[in-house]
Amino acid sequence: MSSAEISSPRALSVGIIAIDGPAGSGKSSVGKSVASQIGFRFLDTGLMYRATTWYAIKSGVDMHNPKAVTMVASEMEVSVHTGEAGENLIVVNGEDVTGFLHSTGVDDSVSFVSAISRIREMMVAEQRSLASEGKIVMVGRDIGTVVIPNAPLKIYLTASARTRAVRRHRDFVAAATAAERQKIDFEEILRSIEKRDLVDSSRTDSPLRPADDAVVLDTDGLILNQVVIRVVELARAGI
Repeated sequence: MSSAEISSPRALSVGIIAIDGPAGSGKSSVGKSVASQIGFRFLDTGLMYRATTWYAIKSGVDMHNPKAVTMVASEMEVSVHTGEAGENLIVVNGEDVTGFLHSTGVDDSVSFVSAISRIREMMVAEQRSLASEGKIVMVGRDIGTVVIPNAPLKIYLTASARTRAVRRHRDFVAAATAAERQKIDFEEILRSIEKRDLVDSSRTDSPLRPADDAVVLDTDGLILNQVVIRVVELARAGI
């Protein structure tokens, strides 16, 4: 099925699509593509936690002090905008910080920050407000279980840790300079993903797991467009 076919003008049976999954499962790429195909807004909620992490690091607080991180987070004014390619642009206190959100420092601390209950409460409230307008594809780790548990379509994307590490490695290499590519270590990426999986799935508040009524899609061996087609088909069917 071609891209032209999946964007044909047929009425959708759902107004909100929740896509969850572990790091590197492809949820952001799939979500953005699905939103583009069906004319919905797109929100990668993980960027909101990354923005909070970036701001806490910039503020110089102890990243393992929940009270300190929560205090600086309460000073943030975060807004989400849409770029020319449909991507999310994250603005913090008037500054576009999107380009800083995948730094090593943020990668190393975002799991801890996202596990802070008060941070999650603030983020979830904002995410629900955005979802209330409808016609949105929202991706994250607890969208179908916590943020929008009544979403009419919930998708859980998964893949083996090694497959996800291969994808991350490919993305990092594509974005790196020739000198930087020499320093990209696949095994380190794999270990980071396995560590993130453990932290996300074992945290007390909103652990990573599929919603009971989610459609679980294993993306091992699938290319992006195959997954996008399947999600759009589910949206058309109203499953």
